[in-house]
Amino acid sequence: MNKAIILLSGGLDSVVSLAKIVNTYNEILALTFDYGQKAFISEKKASEQISKFYDIRHKIIKLDWLGEISNSTLNTEENVPVLSSQSLNNKEITQKSAKSVWVPNRNGLFINIAACFADAKNYDDIIIGANKEEGETFKDNSKEFTEAVNNSLKHSVNGKINVKAPLIECTKEDIIKIGIELNVPFEYIHSCYYSNEKHCGKCESCQRLKRALKLNGRTDIINKIFE
Repeated sequence: MNKAIILLSGGLDSVVSLAKIVNTYNEILALTFDYGQKAFISEKKASEQISKFYDIRHKIIKLDWLGEISNSTLNTEENVPVLSSQSLNNKEITQKSAKSVWVPNRNGLFINIAACFADAKNYDDIIIGANKEEGETFKDNSKEFTEAVNNSLKHSVNGKINVKAPLIECTKEDIIKIGIELNVPFEYIHSCYYSNEKHCGKCESCQRLKRALKLNGRTDIINKIFE
C-alpha cells in the first residue's frame, strides 16, 4: 500500500503539492501545525477545507513550546514586514523580511515529526511544499535542504522514508499554473501571515501569491480572496 504524509499549512504551495500527488497514493495523512502563529485560525480552516475537498485524513499537531521560544514576527505582537510587489526582486529586502518571519528550525522540526508518524505507521513518503522561488531566501525551502534531510533520515528511521518536494523547481507563477491545470480550489487557500477572512495583500507571502495570480491572468481569484 502506497502511503504519504503531507505537511499542509493550507497555503498555496502545500495545497498545489497535494493536488499534484493526491492520485499517486492509496492513503494520505495531512499534518497541520499550531505553533502559536498569527495565521493559525485561518490556516486551520483552510487545511480542514482542503482535506475534506480531497478526502484525506487530517491531524493538527500543537507545538506551544515552539511559539514560546520563537522571536519571529509570526509569533510575537510585532507586525510582519510590509512589502511592495516591486520589492520581491530586491534580495536585500526579501532577506530582511525572511529573517523577520523566521521560526527556529520550523521545517526541520515539522519533517522530523512527520517522520515519526511515517516510521510508526509505515508511510512511504513525506510531501512538502518547498519551491524554487522561496528557496532563494528561505534555506529550508531549497533543494539542498531536502537532500540533506533525506540523508539524515537514512540514519534516524527504520526502513526507507523519502521527503519529496514536487514543486522544488517551480516559481510561484509556475505553481499557480499547475494549480489551475489541476482545478485547485483556490478559494480555500490561506497564504497570508495573518488570520483574517481575506488575505491582507501586504505581507511578502500575499505579494508573491498576488503577483503569481496576475501573471496567470487570474484577477478573478485576486478579487475573491484579497481585501
